[in-house]
Amino acid sequence: MYNATGKIDKREKLLIQYTDLVRKIAHQIKAKLPANVEVDDLIQAGMIGLLDAGNRFKDNQGAQFITYASQRIHGAIMDELRSSDWLPRSVRKQMRDVESAMSALEQRLGRTPLDSEVAAKLKLTLGEYQKVLSDCGGHRLVYFEDFQREEDSDHFLDHHVQDNAGNALKVLLSSEFKDNLVKAIDSLPEREKVLMSLYYEQDLNLKEIGAVMNVTESRVSQLHSQAIARLRVSLKEELWTGQV
Repeated sequence: MYNATGKIDKREKLLIQYTDLVRKIAHQIKAKLPANVEVDDLIQAGMIGLLDAGNRFKDNQGAQFITYASQRIHGAIMDELRSSDWLPRSVRKQMRDVESAMSALEQRLGRTPLDSEVAAKLKLTLGEYQKVLSDCGGHRLVYFEDFQREEDSDHFLDHHVQDNAGNALKVLLSSEFKDNLVKAIDSLPEREKVLMSLYYEQDLNLKEIGAVMNVTESRVSQLHSQAIARLRVSLKEELWTGQV
């Protein structure tokens, strides 16, 4: 940290002063990504963005620098994500199949379908359906690709998570979307609603939630995937009809 004269290097001072900013941005982005994305990798990429901001910006203090650095940090993290295949196509297809089955059943039944009903719709045994949920475990409330139509060939991060006024990230942060999300969560089966509260509001991990709910960690992962699928069905329909 110290140079030959015993003084803190400018780079190190910058990192120390704005580490919390990098962590905040990294965790905000991580909250919408699959569990296999390590937040430490995002933080490391963000630090590179911070140093880049320091090199480019003459005055490394004050509100103007924080605004500029936030953009560079965000951009560096997104560049890191673009270079990684962190959302396998096979997993995305499995989730789409589950969501399609849920959507069709909800329209036909007029209520939230049971696990067994979704499994039957997918022509799977209950055990096979639960394995699919386990394989898709760790996904968050929305995928960025939900905003991309099938014919779009752009990488969905490039297409939707750039820093401009019309991007999908701003839609996700809008008050309308948050209101719709609250409604969607409130409509979940009670068990899944409790799980979401423990996971996202109280920041418990899957093992801790399992202890509270008296189920295994793998079952918590399955229920989480199922809850996410239900929310995605509700939120996607509203987004595509332009209600957000």
